[in-house]
Amino acid sequence: MTNTVETVGGPTRRVRQARLATAAVFAVHGAVTGSFATRIPWIQEHAGISAGQLGLALAFPAIGASLTMPLAARIGHRLGSRLGLRLLLAYWTLALILPALAGNLFTLCLALFVMGTAAGTSDVLMNALGVDVEERMGKSVMSGLHGMWTTGALVGSAAGTLAAHAGLDARIHFAIASAVLTVAGALICQGVFDVRSAPDENPPPRFALPPKSAVIIGAVAFCAVFAEGASLDWSAVYLRDVLGTSPGIAAASTTAFTCTMAVARLSGDALVRRFGSVNTVRAGGAFATLGGLLVVFAVHPVMAMAGFALIGLGVSVVVPLAFAAAGRSGPTPSQSIAGVATITYSSGLVAPSLIGGIADLTSLTMSFAVVTLLALGLVAGAGVLRTR
Repeated sequence: MTNTVETVGGPTRRVRQARLATAAVFAVHGAVTGSFATRIPWIQEHAGISAGQLGLALAFPAIGASLTMPLAARIGHRLGSRLGLRLLLAYWTLALILPALAGNLFTLCLALFVMGTAAGTSDVLMNALGVDVEERMGKSVMSGLHGMWTTGALVGSAAGTLAAHAGLDARIHFAIASAVLTVAGALICQGVFDVRSAPDENPPPRFALPPKSAVIIGAVAFCAVFAEGASLDWSAVYLRDVLGTSPGIAAASTTAFTCTMAVARLSGDALVRRFGSVNTVRAGGAFATLGGLLVVFAVHPVMAMAGFALIGLGVSVVVPLAFAAAGRSGPTPSQSIAGVATITYSSGLVAPSLIGGIADLTSLTMSFAVVTLLALGLVAGAGVLRTR
């Protein structure tokens, strides 16, 4: 790959501007997710589907993303990172409209599959640009970029909550949000770096198995995303069913988990700069393991809530650092990132259902014993994220 701007003697003003633009791209991407999540009850009612059918439909974004993320590297090769990201981000923001138009299970699955293809391909290119910005800055910035994604998701969910409270039709809500985010994304993408392939560089394959390095890095990210997905989807259920708490207190456990993740990601770069990627992930794995033990042995809701908060704290920086490591592990950053992203999306897909399956066979407590073991895997596998 060839860069249009080279940094000598530290980050220039252009590099700092590109970092801000890239962070804003992450926020726009997250805002779409947050907007969608708050209107899922409306979408379910409008489509006239059961809870089980909704669970099936919600698997389709991850399926769509996993199947099409390898294409992102080829798009970036052909169009360059700036134009490629602008088109894919617009595809993602416009795809937000689709699920609100679905009137049955089939059309909802199709809409969510399309959303997944948009989310995954734009995710790969924006993370590849994040790696490029990090290289130019000469210091860790990926955790902060993912923190901006979380911040965007919180803003999108806040706006969606207000729209739902006001009784606004989700079709109108999504049309407004999509228009605003599409325009914002197009303007923001003008400020990102335009990274282009060398003239003699062969295009990456349309579909290819992830390189071995990406698989190893992805295995570590799998552990973190599994713990994240399990905690996010099941923490409230755990407090309600295992510890007998009220719905309000149960919901607060999910809030505690989300907030610790957001804060940790926004401040994670400072820790990485001081202690390095490997030590930061090992420490995070230790915190997440301790959190898992608190959840498993909890005798009081406060103990379990503290455990979920520690899990969120511990896994927060792993995925950003995994993308950063993947971007440096091969000659084509976007292809390696696509491999890791495919593994992490797959983890997010299987985690909620696998937790439920283990709970049906044994107990929900045993499910989180598995989460605790995977968190311990972060301590053992952190070395593969070492920056070369």
